[in-house]
Amino acid sequence: MKRDIEAAVGEKVGEEIAPEQLRYANWLQWGGSLGLASLVLAFIVHATGMLEPLIAHAHLPRAWLMPASEMLRSTGQSPGWGWVRLLDRSDILNLAGIALLASCSAAPLLAVVPMYLKRGDHTFAALCLLQVAVLALAASGLVHVGH
Repeated sequence: MKRDIEAAVGEKVGEEIAPEQLRYANWLQWGGSLGLASLVLAFIVHATGMLEPLIAHAHLPRAWLMPASEMLRSTGQSPGWGWVRLLDRSDILNLAGIALLASCSAAPLLAVVPMYLKRGDHTFAALCLLQVAVLALAASGLVHVGH
């Protein structure tokens, strides 16, 4: 990990990187890699026809022209987390990878909380927990903005 940072920055990295930052970066790299791998796998499943899609390829151009609410209604989907029950469909499976990528910062934030608490830095620990709580609230669908 240190070598990756040094290559990206273009200079030697000394002791100035805090252990919390390295742990966070390491966990985030794993989460991002897992999310990317799941997207590639979902694409392969969809492209090879291993699973049936919810919307047939021939009907995609018509679906792209529909407003989102109409497309959801025509396919029997519900807004929010309703897509989870349709993960057996190849065109919906990619949403799992997108959700993983969108949420991959939560695990690293939780991973550094014990380090901050051990160091007595309760403010940073609380900020990490608050950020995870905000991410969870946003993902829950309990808060609606707009329509």
